[in-house]
Amino acid sequence: MIDDPVPTLEWSDRLLLGFQAMDDEHHDFVVRLEALRQAGPEDVARRLDEFAEHARRHFGAEDTWMTETEFPPRQCHIDEHAAVLKSVDEVRAIVAEGRIDIVPSLADELARWFPGHATHLDSALAAWMGKRRWNAMPVVIRRNILDKPTD
Repeated sequence: MIDDPVPTLEWSDRLLLGFQAMDDEHHDFVVRLEALRQAGPEDVARRLDEFAEHARRHFGAEDTWMTETEFPPRQCHIDEHAAVLKSVDEVRAIVAEGRIDIVPSLADELARWFPGHATHLDSALAAWMGKRRWNAMPVVIRRNILDKPTD
């Protein structure tokens, strides 16, 4: 675990990959993760469940795209998704026992993890999907590129 404070993860054009379905999932991921990070004690369990449901759907969609299109480095990407889901499920089990103090650490680690995952693994998948579906690379138009970075 890293001890540096984690800045708020905000959706911005910097996170766009040019594959709309994936960009929509990523936007929802960021919104739900920040809702989890901001949740008060009375809302933590519900927000964690909502996040887990989204992550399962989101990663499932990406895993399906990779499998159906025979994305070459899919296993590493699928394994990373599985590891995140395993961590989320382990934390959910701890929360079910009444311990919510662990949730901020999970949420912070996910906020640190996501930008790199999107930039390295998901961007390659977005390019692959664009090439397979439209025989072209995704085009991303970024506004406010000089705004503060999200990482």
